[in-house]
Amino acid sequence: MGPWDFSSFALHPPSQALNTSPASLSKTLLLRQRYTSCCTFPLLSCVPGQSFLRSFRLGVFAISSNDFRIGTAIEINGAPWRVQEFMHVKPGKGAAFVRTKLRNYITGNIVEKTFRAGQDVDEAMVQKVTKQFTYKDGDQYVFMDMATFEELRMNEAEIGTCSKWLKEGTECSVLSWNGQVIHLDLPTTIKCKIVETEPGLRGDTVQGGSKPATVDTGAVVTVPLFVNVGDEILVDTRAFTYSSRA
Repeated sequence: MGPWDFSSFALHPPSQALNTSPASLSKTLLLRQRYTSCCTFPLLSCVPGQSFLRSFRLGVFAISSNDFRIGTAIEINGAPWRVQEFMHVKPGKGAAFVRTKLRNYITGNIVEKTFRAGQDVDEAMVQKVTKQFTYKDGDQYVFMDMATFEELRMNEAEIGTCSKWLKEGTECSVLSWNGQVIHLDLPTTIKCKIVETEPGLRGDTVQGGSKPATVDTGAVVTVPLFVNVGDEILVDTRAFTYSSRA
């Protein structure tokens, strides 16, 4: 077996391939890095040696529930889900667990699910490509890969709520799974201009309160009373809420 012969390496049974000596583990990590650089889907963090060998040999990629982060993509019952929220819980009695809120990439449904601490969960092989929204053609939104100039067309049903916030020139992340576009991620914050809202009154800043306002994309957002027509604001796209004045 050559130093980077992946096919031969993968055919060795775990009992033969796994060597926990420092030199062997070091070689395994180097092999993992070299494989990751040429693999379409990057490998997840795993225990040096055993976890990597098992995942590489079987073609199965898993992530520990201890490594969940907001935005982690996992696969449950053949569907891709995004971790929206997570909380590690260690009760006084019983085993530790991870409480999560998940959103189905395809249906948009949100569910709550609990995992055992350290439980292996299949990773959803979601690809993310940056594309720029260029224009709207009828009921289709046209995005362009600025490196290849390849166009991607999506309808409003595929884009969902994000369609109300798209502005020409906005760079977005297009997510696909099993060759199917499943989601569009906007930048975390976007700048919008207020085009319609009730005028603010003296003292509004001190008194607080809020009001609806229409921005230049046509979307409506709740803003503080002191915000007026013509003001530019920053909107947090994670919940589509007012963040601050631009």
